[in-house]
Amino acid sequence: MLSRTAAQLYWMSRYVERAENLVRMLDVTHSLSLLPQSRGALTELAAPLAVTGALEAYSARHPKLDAQALFNFMALDLENPASVLSCLKLARENAHAVRGQITAEMWEAINSTWLEGRQFPKRGIPSVSSFFDWVKERSHLFRGATYGTLQRNDAYCFIRLGTFVERADNTARLLDVKSQLIEPAVDSLMPVDAPSESAPDFYAWSALLRSLSAFEAYHAAYRDSLDGRRVTELLILRPDVPRSLRACCDEIVAILPQIEANPGAQDAGRQVKLLAGRLALRLEYGRVDEILDAGLHRWLTGFLDESAGLGEAIRSAYLEAN
Repeated sequence: MLSRTAAQLYWMSRYVERAENLVRMLDVTHSLSLLPQSRGALTELAAPLAVTGALEAYSARHPKLDAQALFNFMALDLENPASVLSCLKLARENAHAVRGQITAEMWEAINSTWLEGRQFPKRGIPSVSSFFDWVKERSHLFRGATYGTLQRNDAYCFIRLGTFVERADNTARLLDVKSQLIEPAVDSLMPVDAPSESAPDFYAWSALLRSLSAFEAYHAAYRDSLDGRRVTELLILRPDVPRSLRACCDEIVAILPQIEANPGAQDAGRQVKLLAGRLALRLEYGRVDEILDAGLHRWLTGFLDESAGLGEAIRSAYLEAN
């Protein structure tokens, strides 16, 4: 497969996944900002800007931080390259470029999503929650069309690779930012029940889990009250939770042997497998107490640095001509 085609497939899937992840992040931010006796609502609202690195761009255009301006900027503003609609537009552009590599069902899903989505800035939306649900449903539709109709070939592998690289990055960033906003500290051993004086913490952890579709998985795994230690373990180390770091890295490791590096980039291909395998082993044999002892923020920062290195290695090995 040509490196340009591989790159367009890879980024098509990353942008679809990124759009979904952005609305998940905005959804949990919206929920946390509405908590009774919410602590630091402005800090809650700033979280998506911090995660996406868009704080400076937002500040240049908006004199103050408020929920409506944040939603418009992060969801509907096509001048913001990190917005949901910008991601959907870029996903559609990449899909159009590789129209011959994807199925009619995949193209219809992604094209119709953009055609409908671009109308929202003009006509408005019924509610932020309905917009969040719409984006997630459209992402699920595209992913289902991919899994259900695309031949298991290089195109399929690059699409899946992009999905899990993007998903791991998002889970790490979301857990990092949100855990710093939630009190008591993440490594508290005290479970949080609701309702009580700790109810804001219960709802905050609940919102975080729901944003990653992991609320039911938490209660199935632990059958207990919410606490930061177990949430951390679930979202980092559990292989059976689809959006956990462990699950994403396991998928990446499984995909890489199925694709070949570009001619002249065999060393880069081996480096990709080495970096991915190293991350997967850390997660397979890691323990939540070790992560918390090291400091969750510090550990996640290290993971994100390694993930960025993996992404760069993937680009060198598969996505650019040598």
